[in-house]
Amino acid sequence: MTTSYAVLLRGINVGGRRKVPMAALREVLGGLGHDDVRTHLQSGNAVFRSAQGDERTLRAGIEAALLERFGFEVGCVVRDAAYLRAVVDACPFDADALEGRQLHVTYVSEPVDPERFAGLDAAAYLPDEFRLGDRAVYLYAPDGVGRSKLAVVLGRPALFPGSVATSRNWNTVVKLVELTHG
Repeated sequence: MTTSYAVLLRGINVGGRRKVPMAALREVLGGLGHDDVRTHLQSGNAVFRSAQGDERTLRAGIEAALLERFGFEVGCVVRDAAYLRAVVDACPFDADALEGRQLHVTYVSEPVDPERFAGLDAAAYLPDEFRLGDRAVYLYAPDGVGRSKLAVVLGRPALFPGSVATSRNWNTVVKLVELTHG
């Protein structure tokens, strides 16, 4: 039996550095034995079907293959279709009333530690808000993430020690659900 997954690559194709062409990403995933490989946008989103292992095993294999192919490390988050749907269903904000650029999800490879966020003065960043989920952080930024001071704070690696964390806007979050369920 195969399962649909999404792999989210962190920090590629930004400012002309760490280039990972999507055609090459599809080749890497196909070369690992995954089926029905498709990419979405140029920012490192791919979906595939696999009967191989769990999310951690898949992640390790993909990261190793990317290092071998491109010569640099690429952190990844792998999530199955059910998890991606659960993230959408658990959204603490009224996603239907917002523009896709106003809502973001940071997918985290390991469980989010609420203690890491305890000292964050959320009121200082209003009207931007965040909520913690299961291996996810939701960010509402009414003026967009590019103007959000809270987005900068939530992007600090110290909040996610030993984890890969990578963010996607709500449009991409929803599209990944469609691609893994379609």
